Amino acid sequence: MGDTEETTTDRPTRDAIMEATFRALTKHGYAGLTMQKIADEFDKSKSLLHYHYDTKDELLVALLDYMLAQLDERLALDEESDPLERLTTLVDMLLFGPDREAHKAFQTTLLELRAQAPYNDAFRDQLATNDAAVHDLFADIIADGVEQGTFREVDPDAVAKLVLSALQGARVRWVTLDEDDAPDELRDALFTYLIDELQPEADA
Repeated sequence: MGDTEETTTDRPTRDAIMEATFRALTKHGYAGLTMQKIADEFDKSKSLLHYHYDTKDELLVALLDYMLAQLDERLALDEESDPLERLTTLVDMLLFGPDREAHKAFQTTLLELRAQAPYNDAFRDQLATNDAAVHDLFADIIADGVEQGTFREVDPDAVAKLVLSALQGARVRWVTLDEDDAPDELRDALFTYLIDELQPEADA
């Protein structure tokens, strides 16, 4: 029903449903989530949820799409800016978001949905598409930096995979082990051991 929902639901109602679902998932986790618990967070009727979504998983697929679209909007970068500046901005946005606590809640909820991806094709496909897009952002920045002489000659694809894997690992430690310093420690490590090594002077 995803395509139908887009055409029959006004944007404020859709946003309200998504925000209610996000709050319920954050409170109860995937295993404890029910349509009733989502309805409890919604200021309209439970029947409205069922009008647009037949099942909990169908609603969560829509939530994942909504969350990843928000992330895409936040990751829009000025392609004319310095590659190192763009790389720094992208790392910071993915680690901390515009608001650190809100970003932690976002990552916690996203991790709940990631955990279901091995069993849910729709979740897995959306997450794979998003990860590929973020990977391409990093690879394009690195490639631009190499072309402009900002970075030394490296494989943009390999560097992008390394950075993305490191970011995902730090976020998992942050939300599952409550290691509040994990994002800051990774940022320091990236700039000490990776980004500094990208500089042409490192060849000397």
